[in-house]
Amino acid sequence: MHIAILTFEGYNELDSLIALGVLNRIRNDDWRVTIATPGPKVTSMNGVVIEQMSSLEEACTADAVIVGSGIATREVVEDPAIMNVLRRLDPSRRLVAAQCSGALVLARLGLLGGIPACTDLTTKPWVVAAGVQVLNQPFYAKGNIATAGGCLASHYLAAWIIARLQGKEAADGALHYVAPVGEKEEYMERAWRNIAPYLPAPAPALV
Repeated sequence: MHIAILTFEGYNELDSLIALGVLNRIRNDDWRVTIATPGPKVTSMNGVVIEQMSSLEEACTADAVIVGSGIATREVVEDPAIMNVLRRLDPSRRLVAAQCSGALVLARLGLLGGIPACTDLTTKPWVVAAGVQVLNQPFYAKGNIATAGGCLASHYLAAWIIARLQGKEAADGALHYVAPVGEKEEYMERAWRNIAPYLPAPAPALV
């Protein structure tokens, strides 16, 4: 099981690395989480340099993909070399999620088609201009596509992916691990209040 977090030049550390940390609470042997970049290294908006763990081409074949955010997303969506690769993303075959300005990438790829999205306040006008309805909430999902708005909503995307691929109990464990001490019940209740409405209904028990 491969989960790729698309991370571009000028990336937001909170968007890529919080998701990376939460997703890596799953310790199954077949569970792999990578930072997928266009080149060997990328530098964050605050100067943090990270090395490529997987390529964009590999990410397009992953079981789940998070499109990360950053200060250069408008440049990303105008880069034919990047966008031509990302056109291979197929939500019918994998989970596709976007954090903050990552929603602009999904919009420009034509993946949102009638699906409303969440994004950050800075990116909102660009996503609206791309023809997408932007919701005033931190998380939304429909089918295999999810979006989150605000850096500290990145754990919602991570928990949604874990719940979809490993079950709610596994997602509960990951959230409980990272939740602040003394606030764990409150933190998790809020998280599930935002995520649970967008999870598939459990299959009925066999009689």
